[in-house]
Amino acid sequence: MGMHANKANSILAKEALRWAVLRLQQEKIESASLDGRILLEYVLGVSREQLLFALDQPMSAEQYARLGILVEKRSQRQPVAQLIGRREFWGMNFLVNEYTLDPRPDSEALIEYVLERVNSRADVFKILDLGTGTGCLLLSILSELPSAKGVGVDYCENALQVAKENSMALGLAGRTQFMCGDWCEKVDGEFDIILSNPPYIPTQTIPTLDPEVSQFEPKLALDGGEDGFSCYRKIMKKLPKIMAKNGFVAFELGIGQQKELTALAEENGLESVGVRNDLSGIARCIIFQHKN
Repeated sequence: MGMHANKANSILAKEALRWAVLRLQQEKIESASLDGRILLEYVLGVSREQLLFALDQPMSAEQYARLGILVEKRSQRQPVAQLIGRREFWGMNFLVNEYTLDPRPDSEALIEYVLERVNSRADVFKILDLGTGTGCLLLSILSELPSAKGVGVDYCENALQVAKENSMALGLAGRTQFMCGDWCEKVDGEFDIILSNPPYIPTQTIPTLDPEVSQFEPKLALDGGEDGFSCYRKIMKKLPKIMAKNGFVAFELGIGQQKELTALAEENGLESVGVRNDLSGIARCIIFQHKN
């Protein structure tokens, strides 16, 4: 580390923070100051509010060494959420690990759009989340719809374990079920609201993504096949059978995929209700229903 270990007993948290941020800036990490702060909060076990008071306190040698290890991993581009094992989404804390896609703020556009489509939040909805990962989409929606029940499906047992733990930690386990499966293959029954953020990145594009994504995110959650649409195709085939008559499906989509996805939906008897942009103005969520 940049400071002498024998001084570590008297190093103030604010000095360590300054070092951490500089180290990350050296590695051209754009979010260096935010990342440094989050890692320091994590090592000290304090909240954002408490950090202000902790900055003038000395750190123990052990805390200082742990911060050093985390900063080095972050400078190798490992995502902060993986390093601290959680990520905030929709105002709630979600556990994440190397088997789950890191919940992104962009995906909150999907939650907002779905909630706008709901006539009454008190209704008893059946919700299905395909490729649930951390469970962040399903659990965020359930937190807003108190009478709804949901099923989360994922191909990866390790991801499902994380989703189950999140449902328990958020007090939503009583209204959720999780099952291992390949998209809708094993799904029966009819659902009012279907959610999915499937892998939509063309295989050959993955190596060009930021190292945080290409090296550390689970390939299974990224790879959309040769053209980026292979998972959508699998889902669309069975979708009309498991979607209630007045139900709808909300997909997250990749940049420039709206036209082809709409055409794919129409081939399967669905029509687009509309699109919602993310914070950068990119079409990020699209909703389909049965053709009338």
